[in-house]
Amino acid sequence: MQDHKPKPPATAGEMLGHPKGLFLLFGTEMWERLSYYGMRGIFVFYLTSAAAAAVFGWEQLSDTELQSKALSYLGWYAMLVYLTPIIGGWMADNIWGQRRCIMFGGVMMMLGQFALGFPHGWLPDGSEIYMLWLGLALMIIGNGFFKPNISTMVGDLYDEGDQRRDTAFTIFYMGINLGSILGYLVIGWIGEKVNYQLAFFVAGLGMLLGLILQMTQANRYLGQIGVEPSAKLGLEKQTADKHEPLTQEERDRIKVILILGVFTVIFWAGFEQAAGSMNLFAKYNTDLNVFGWEIPASWLQMVNPLFIIILAPIIASIWVGLGDREPNSPAKFSMGLIFLGLGFVSMCGAALQIGDSETIKASPWWLIFAYIFHTIGELCLSPIGLSMVTKLSPLRYLSLMMGLWFAFIGIANKGAAEIGKLVGESGPLATFGGVAIAAIAAGIILFFLRNKLVDWMHGVEEVHVKVGDTTKEEISITADHEGAPPKHFGG
Repeated sequence: MQDHKPKPPATAGEMLGHPKGLFLLFGTEMWERLSYYGMRGIFVFYLTSAAAAAVFGWEQLSDTELQSKALSYLGWYAMLVYLTPIIGGWMADNIWGQRRCIMFGGVMMMLGQFALGFPHGWLPDGSEIYMLWLGLALMIIGNGFFKPNISTMVGDLYDEGDQRRDTAFTIFYMGINLGSILGYLVIGWIGEKVNYQLAFFVAGLGMLLGLILQMTQANRYLGQIGVEPSAKLGLEKQTADKHEPLTQEERDRIKVILILGVFTVIFWAGFEQAAGSMNLFAKYNTDLNVFGWEIPASWLQMVNPLFIIILAPIIASIWVGLGDREPNSPAKFSMGLIFLGLGFVSMCGAALQIGDSETIKASPWWLIFAYIFHTIGELCLSPIGLSMVTKLSPLRYLSLMMGLWFAFIGIANKGAAEIGKLVGESGPLATFGGVAIAAIAAGIILFFLRNKLVDWMHGVEEVHVKVGDTTKEEISITADHEGAPPKHFGG
């Protein structure tokens, strides 16, 4: 089955004990994530700015209505971003191959950023909103083709059983976090301190640099990897009978996926407040003055990727150190929800500090601690969920179940926007407090369900809790704070 799997060119060489192609993919992903997260960090600020409201015909809206509209746009965008990778993954597997999909997706995202950054003054009056929609549509389509394919190629650099593969994913996902930090730092500063549309244009240039890197160096360092669809190479496992009825064991395992999917929606609906309501709270209700200089509000979102890098190895070592006492996967899920809730308890502290005053600003430490709690929660939950889908799904339904998992996360992002709107309607204390209570309550409920879920896994969890290659790979994918899928649907 694996005899015809392409390998890196023998002339490509190695760096730090890994094929140089790994660092090419690292660089490509880093520039793409700079583009994506840079745009995401300032998007709601752009839509709620006076200039944008004027050109889009939203001047008559109150501040609360304007923020609700911005959150609605963000919600639809974030939801669709998690649904289109299903199409891109299928295209790569069956028609185009990963490399062509990555280039197509990158070009679409670059053009989408340029469309968002296209000067309003150069457009006919009344057409500005259509350019906004075009930009978002191009970025959604592009992400769908880029996201599921680049980390698939990371895995393809190594033969099955190559122990370097785990470390390779760790290195690769550091590129994701480095790109997101740079995106918030550079694009966030340009958007908030200079001009939002210029920031989108610069984000597009970041994507262009990633494309140039891939276009000029891929043949040299990747050879034929990602060129042919995996279906043609015979790399996809075939099943004897796709119409064979599910066994009771398979039905039980699917029930576990569906139940964890419900709790996943709760987690990400809270976590994704970072780009919406928490971002707006940082912008308009937080004291951002540091040593006499007002930092961009989007910079606070750097706390998450920074602490992913800091905390991922610490939490991984804790799990390893616990040995047989390591919590099972549903227990880790419940811990993730409780830490999410604690983050919103911190946000309640910020809301209490400002009260009903329109002049008092909250300390940024409330948001920093909230993001740290959320990061710990993410490290407890995000990699576990994706691992469970791959282990519990019947082989003939793996793609379907992974697509369903993406759909759960997409629904959560849309739900996050609806929750964010409540901040303007019910106030930050009631909204953040409600999310805190819901997350902690969900975590407690899941904790009491954990043993039943393990029973329904029919032995999968016994393998999962052992300290071995599987656990190490789960540790490596924690660095993707967006919740990147494993090899076949990699993010």
